[in-house]
Amino acid sequence: KEMLIVLGVNLVYETVRNLSSAKPQRAYDNAIKLIGWQRDLGIWHEHGMQQWALGFTPLIIAANYFYGSVYIVATVLGLIFLYRFHSDDYPLWRNTLAIGTLLGLIGFATFPLMPPRLLDTWADPNALFQFDADTFFHFKDTLLEYPTFWSFNSEGMKSISNQFAAMPSLHCGWAFWGLAVFYPRVKTWWGKTLAVLYPITTIYVVVITGNHYFLDAVGGL
Repeated sequence: KEMLIVLGVNLVYETVRNLSSAKPQRAYDNAIKLIGWQRDLGIWHEHGMQQWALGFTPLIIAANYFYGSVYIVATVLGLIFLYRFHSDDYPLWRNTLAIGTLLGLIGFATFPLMPPRLLDTWADPNALFQFDADTFFHFKDTLLEYPTFWSFNSEGMKSISNQFAAMPSLHCGWAFWGLAVFYPRVKTWWGKTLAVLYPITTIYVVVITGNHYFLDAVGGL
């Protein structure tokens, strides 16, 4: 029963998310707005962070694999952990995960957002001039340019994935959920440390791979 509930929610989420369509221009315009907000807040550091990380190829490759797998593995383990060892808490946190995930669809529908890795595919010099930037942002699509087991650029991924579903970052949302699930319930210091590091690492990974902005992580939270 529980497996069917989780799979059902995921099916609804993936179907609606990937059926949601937005014009690239709108997603690009929203990205320019968000970059402006981040500049005003003093948190527009994504490009510098990625450029530094690109100097360490093993770090980028590890980030690619982390981005593509850990959020699924950790979330499934969190559900199993609760179900097996904290059954009284399980319904609340299962429902929290389901409702939070489905709420993400509102963000995808109302604020389509072009991720950093796609900005140069739709660069508008007139829009960029107000930021005293070059014509292009020069973000790398690390999933495309470095060895990994999948890429958004493959024809299969292009056909099924809504690439403008960046706000909120549910990678980060699920990581914060994992922190709330594991930290109060694990007993060892290293378990608590891993629980804290999980969302921090996730934010770092989604930024250096060019998939999200910092405010996407805030949206996920």
